[in-house]
Amino acid sequence: MKFLVVDDEVLARQRLLRLLSKLHPDGKCLEAEGGEQALALIPREQPDVILLDIRMPGIDGIAVAEQLEDFEQPPAIVFCTAYDEYALEALQHEAVAYLLKPVREADLQKALASAGRVNRVQLAKLREDEGRTQVSSQGQRGVETLPVADIRCFTAGQKYVTAHAPQRELLLPDTLKDLEEEFGQRFLRVHRNALVALAHVVRLTREAGGWVVELADSDLRPAVSRRHLAEVKEALTRR
Repeated sequence: MKFLVVDDEVLARQRLLRLLSKLHPDGKCLEAEGGEQALALIPREQPDVILLDIRMPGIDGIAVAEQLEDFEQPPAIVFCTAYDEYALEALQHEAVAYLLKPVREADLQKALASAGRVNRVQLAKLREDEGRTQVSSQGQRGVETLPVADIRCFTAGQKYVTAHAPQRELLLPDTLKDLEEEFGQRFLRVHRNALVALAHVVRLTREAGGWVVELADSDLRPAVSRRHLAEVKEALTRR
């Protein structure tokens, strides 16, 4: 049995590694200090079980699990979380294996017994409850991330969605519809091919060709379709 412990906290990793060595002395235990390192290790090492911290800087645990869905034989997952009644409620509701920090031996043993593959429906619900703080994409340079707070808008092309931030863009595997459902309180649909970040809207402007949205620190001026104009005006008035 091969285990991978993924956590940005050194002490948390060490604790889990000690407990795993005690419960499975013949197993092989690996560690990663974050999501990017984990995604580099997994294809090479092919662990049987991953103990995955949910909240980590950069690529978080749920983003790692989402990318594992594309593997032909993904490992079983045990999510780890510090005590948070909302996070715990989400984990319990989705019936995924989880551990509360600080981890106890008996809890680890129980979680390992119930660990299994996590499906896309569970991940989508966990993401909704946890709240993604960054978007990520696998490219030629490896896994890249972009903080959601920096994104001014999402625009849809023929094959990809682009997240636009000051001085930077990132191509995403997500669909615009999925992003709208996930970030519906923070991003507003202004056109069939564009979502804008409400917090970064400077003004709604009328031009010769129609209405556009001006965004802070961005030269982008997404067009507002007639279909969405009334809804956009109402949303900007309410904020």
